Amino acid sequence: MLTTKNAKKIVGEITVPGDKSISHRAVMFSSMAKGKARIYGFLPGADCLSTISCFKKMGVSIEQQGDQVVVDSQGLDALVEPHEVLDVGNSGTTIRLMSGILAGRPFHSTLVGDESIARRPMKRVVNPLKQMGARIDGRSGGEFTPLSLRGGELKGIEFHSPVASAQVKSAIILAGLQAEGVTTVYEPHLSRDHTERMLSSFGIELESFEGGVSIRGGQTMVQQEEIHVPGDISSAAFMLAAAAILPGSELTIRGVGVNPTRTGIIDVLLEMGSDLKVENERIQNGEPVADLTIRYAPLRGIEIGGAIIPRLIDEIPIISVIASQAAGTTVIRDAEELKVKETNRIDVMVEELRKMGAQVEGTEDGMIIHGGASLVGAHCHSHGDHRIGMSMAIAGLVAEGQTTVEEAEAINVSFPGFEETLSKIVEG
Repeated sequence: MLTTKNAKKIVGEITVPGDKSISHRAVMFSSMAKGKARIYGFLPGADCLSTISCFKKMGVSIEQQGDQVVVDSQGLDALVEPHEVLDVGNSGTTIRLMSGILAGRPFHSTLVGDESIARRPMKRVVNPLKQMGARIDGRSGGEFTPLSLRGGELKGIEFHSPVASAQVKSAIILAGLQAEGVTTVYEPHLSRDHTERMLSSFGIELESFEGGVSIRGGQTMVQQEEIHVPGDISSAAFMLAAAAILPGSELTIRGVGVNPTRTGIIDVLLEMGSDLKVENERIQNGEPVADLTIRYAPLRGIEIGGAIIPRLIDEIPIISVIASQAAGTTVIRDAEELKVKETNRIDVMVEELRKMGAQVEGTEDGMIIHGGASLVGAHCHSHGDHRIGMSMAIAGLVAEGQTTVEEAEAINVSFPGFEETLSKIVEG
């Protein structure tokens, strides 16, 4: 149980845990390359620890202590058939990217996860991998876990993804790296490009173009001795939101990843009227990093949809909280993908915000939030979803009285130490 109460303002300077998406890939790619890599700023959340566990079961030597990880690998061809099932826990990134890696490995493996993973759609990855030559089966013809894979000789394909999903794109790219010929993925909007950036830093040649990416199979990865993971902008978003909606606030967050495919939350805050500065920009391991400073300013409702959605899909729950405090109405559309996250985040955020008195309604592909509501503390539930739990805790800072969030342990998936970090910057 996590409790928050009405606060005066947010003041201070903090860092946030390492980027979850980049932490996953740092472990995966250094396990596929030959040699020793040291990873700094790793996110020691449950999802990323699941990725480490999977590679250990395939014979990779990995030592993890806090936010530092040492991977000592003999390379992709040295991965061994796991004696146990590979349990991804609650991690959609792990199961989908691992599917792409395992599709090219000449052995049998089985991927399972928790109850949430068991409900999430897998055919969006399974079908293209089958087209490439992998043998994959699972519940409902491979729509749901557990997934049974027997990898082997793959052939490059051209795949037109119906969704803009970095997980789908990455799975196919990682299979394509092991396939004969060229593999090309087209997507309706540009999704996160962490895979392309990090593979390039490992010496892999890719061609990114408007609408997609191509990779030539048979390339060998070159191990990186050091990988520095920036702060996760998705985690920073909750702290930025708190400062954005509490008058008198001023907050600086150091060393945040500002990859253009992830900065939709910055664009939305600026369009709503936030006083937000992006400073001290630099590049680490191919990823742009910066310090973010936000000062309170009155906000206004806006329309959010189209190409920006893949750039802020994980931030929509907290954006709905911000919108509840803005003047006017905010409309979020084209966000059907929210229905197949850890929870149906559209329905759950509508349910939880209404408990607090917010004027919000769900639509087929998003939400309509009427701003200016005076929130009242309530007994809320994370529904086992880390981003729902944190969103309701932040909402509690502007609500009259006290707000409690059940199943708050889910927050550890992406933001270990969330409560402690929040307590450092809350005044009143």
